[in-house]
Amino acid sequence: MTSKRVAVFALLTVLCLALPIFAQQSRVVTKGPIVIKEFTHDTGPLLREIAPLLPEYGVTAEHEIPNQDNPNHPWSSEYRPDPVLQTAENSPTLQTPGFSLEFDGIDDAHSFCNCEPPDSDGAPGSSQFVEYINTAYEVFDKSGNKVLGPLSGGTLWSGFSVAACSQNYGDPIVRFDAMAQRWVLSQFALPGGPDYECVAVSQTADATGAYNRYAFSFNNFPDYPKLSVWPDAYYMTFNNFNLAGSAFVGANACAADRNAMLAGNAATIVCFQQNASQFGELPSDLDGATQPAAGTPNFVMELDPSGSANLDMFQFHVDFAHPGNSTFTGPTKIPVGSFTPLCNTQYRGRCVQQPTAGSDLLESLGNRLMWRLVYRNFGDHTTLLASHSIVAGSSGGVRWYEIHNPETSPTLYQSGTFAPDSQYRWMPAIAMDQNQNIAVGFSRSGTASGQYPSLVYAGRIPSDPLGSLEAEVTLKAGAGSQTGGGDRWGDYSGLAIDPADDCTFWFTEQYQKVNGGFDWSTAIGTFVFPGCSPAPDFALSANPNTLTIAQGNSGTSTITVTDFNGFNGQVTLSASGLPSGVTAGFVPNPTATTSTLTLTVGAGAATGTSTVTVTGVSGSLTHQTTIQLTVTPTGPVVTFTPTALKWGKVLVGTNKCCKNVTVKNTGVSTLSISNVGITGDFALNTVKGQCTSTLAAGKTCKERVSFKPTQTGLRTGNLTFTDNAPGSPQSVPLSGTGK
Repeated sequence: MTSKRVAVFALLTVLCLALPIFAQQSRVVTKGPIVIKEFTHDTGPLLREIAPLLPEYGVTAEHEIPNQDNPNHPWSSEYRPDPVLQTAENSPTLQTPGFSLEFDGIDDAHSFCNCEPPDSDGAPGSSQFVEYINTAYEVFDKSGNKVLGPLSGGTLWSGFSVAACSQNYGDPIVRFDAMAQRWVLSQFALPGGPDYECVAVSQTADATGAYNRYAFSFNNFPDYPKLSVWPDAYYMTFNNFNLAGSAFVGANACAADRNAMLAGNAATIVCFQQNASQFGELPSDLDGATQPAAGTPNFVMELDPSGSANLDMFQFHVDFAHPGNSTFTGPTKIPVGSFTPLCNTQYRGRCVQQPTAGSDLLESLGNRLMWRLVYRNFGDHTTLLASHSIVAGSSGGVRWYEIHNPETSPTLYQSGTFAPDSQYRWMPAIAMDQNQNIAVGFSRSGTASGQYPSLVYAGRIPSDPLGSLEAEVTLKAGAGSQTGGGDRWGDYSGLAIDPADDCTFWFTEQYQKVNGGFDWSTAIGTFVFPGCSPAPDFALSANPNTLTIAQGNSGTSTITVTDFNGFNGQVTLSASGLPSGVTAGFVPNPTATTSTLTLTVGAGAATGTSTVTVTGVSGSLTHQTTIQLTVTPTGPVVTFTPTALKWGKVLVGTNKCCKNVTVKNTGVSTLSISNVGITGDFALNTVKGQCTSTLAAGKTCKERVSFKPTQTGLRTGNLTFTDNAPGSPQSVPLSGTGK
């Protein structure tokens, strides 16, 4: 296929044991906290009911998405010996476990993009796997059968008021929020100012259902976005350029209000914009059932921008109630073995070779950490995992790290560079299961016959020598080279742990079925380490998770207990966060997998919206889900503006006129006023008083009050309304001072 290159925006997008950390040697200059209110939000239709937007094959021009790079990284062109290099000579003889499932994902013909690279990403949920690439997504069951799609990524925002979100610009990320049993998908939109990050949060664990949809606007071009799940927020990082994409501004780290987005409420993000030296940062992404300790900040990491062999780690604490208290501190510099980023000295970072004569030299993106920065809590220690692509001999290898206890004393527990032969290995992704088995998935390519770019992974178990991976496994062998003058590949791959068993690794990345350009495919596969015994567990979800109940009525939500790994324990449910006047009752279903929660709202219950937390407990296991409860009035409701009247000093015997009280019926039926009374040295202006015997819903009236002190000193009284609204009689305090 002949490539037509068109100019477009960056659309989408040995052993090392217990090394001590350096002190925080430098302080990154940041601007923030910057509070960005959502541009808008809504709730979209059920995805499975949207008519698929069929691709117009052959219409979209082929285009290679340019890599927006940081010109300010002073990486040395000198090769530095690698102290943790793992070659064939020092590789273990153990074999990484073979794959149990492999199937094709979305390909270029169904990407709605006709572009390269695909930005491959995927995530498993409780019962589904979602692949999201430039610029399409597809939902599979866990046997690899198609459930929905492929659909244009724009369908996620079909009918959304920010049209740019549905125009499918790309740089997608998909995560499964296992704590809430929700899907989180994002992509950016680049209409040329302001630019947007578009985020969709599902309302249930079904990826084909409805989503709460958000658009956050930026005055810079938010390139290469990454999104992670953390208990207090969805953390995002960007490489910010000016709107024209011609000048690098600096890394930007942001936190989006997770609780608000789960509930479908208005949300804000809090950001820290950094200087033009900071680049390629990743937010920590939670894996496993054990959450960080309460109040643990999110960890943000990048390669040291000075070019030295360090990982720079920051701590991001967000406070949405008081954004000014949010902090972004660091860096803590974690020394690692020396390295040279892969393709650092080559034009535009292109150096990865393929076997076909005249094929493209591929980009490595070796100047940044690769997606994801994984966090796990094992109780006795916590772990961060990271990886990137570096020079290994005459080709390239994948460097990986395991860092312990980032909260208190981050220590490099182990690291390694996997390069067992002369082929290139790049575009890595790393993950760990509940038994602390590690896997690294990557692309592999070489110059010898048949060494086409392929999907490959290698792993290790805790008893293996530190810093080493076992022999690699080819998940999907490529059958062609990328040709046609393009150089882009990746820009990232996806490796994630199945939250249903905490043992199964899911890997996705691109490959070629034949020689050519703009005809890439993606593959998806799974593998499990022997001996990984998934612990029985459960998850909670509420349907619906928003309830609107009028005073004096009740409403129900079905609380579903989803069993994992043979769990069959009794789950006790309770509700907290109930507003005044609201009670909760659970009625178990005979199947023991669902229970009906009934919220009864008393006639005088407090109106407004609140979050009700449903907690399920079974032995040592505790999980939660939330319901947004809105209590509305059934009858009239009286509100006063202002809620009190105050006069200053007034000469005794002098009448001071007048101050107004506005009375509004904020209820849903007519307010009947039987009496308006006043006490103390105060009087109603009978000529201009407006409150009659009735006041329709939503209407207002005024009462005018004068003050005539009878003696010196503080004088008090009340303006009182007797009516048919809750709380009758209601009073407005009155005060003034005689002189």
